[in-house]
Amino acid sequence: MFAVLKTGGKQYKVQAGDVLRVELIAAAPGDKIQFNEILMVGGDAPVLGAPLVKGAAVQAEVIDEIKADKVITYWKRRRKHSSQRTRGHRQKLTLVRVTDILASGSEKSGVKEAVGTQAARIAAHNAAAPAEKKAAPKKAAAKKAETAGTKE
Repeated sequence: MFAVLKTGGKQYKVQAGDVLRVELIAAAPGDKIQFNEILMVGGDAPVLGAPLVKGAAVQAEVIDEIKADKVITYWKRRRKHSSQRTRGHRQKLTLVRVTDILASGSEKSGVKEAVGTQAARIAAHNAAAPAEKKAAPKKAAAKKAETAGTKE
């Protein structure tokens, strides 16, 4: 059985036991994670998603956080200015080993969802925002009551 999953803006065809290098995921080495964006589950009866296969998931174990090979960018401006610039970059990656492919029942598995670090920061920010919004109207109402009392 194989599956096609989507993570970090890329698609991967995986089987149980495969080791993948994916974009950085907010998980520590040794954690079990689950990819829920499954585009296709193949095998005896292939299932295509429109766009995703409902209830399907791929479970994996985080092995390590690594860095990709260095990518060097080089600019040279010719003619009158003759300047040059070199810059290097190493992308952070997460090394995962696929342990299981679930064709259905991903909601009941109890394994945490694999999210990128940026998505994790956004989710944490959005979770904190409603608590702040609930506290703000109480303060505003108290200030209005104080100002109304001083005007009379």
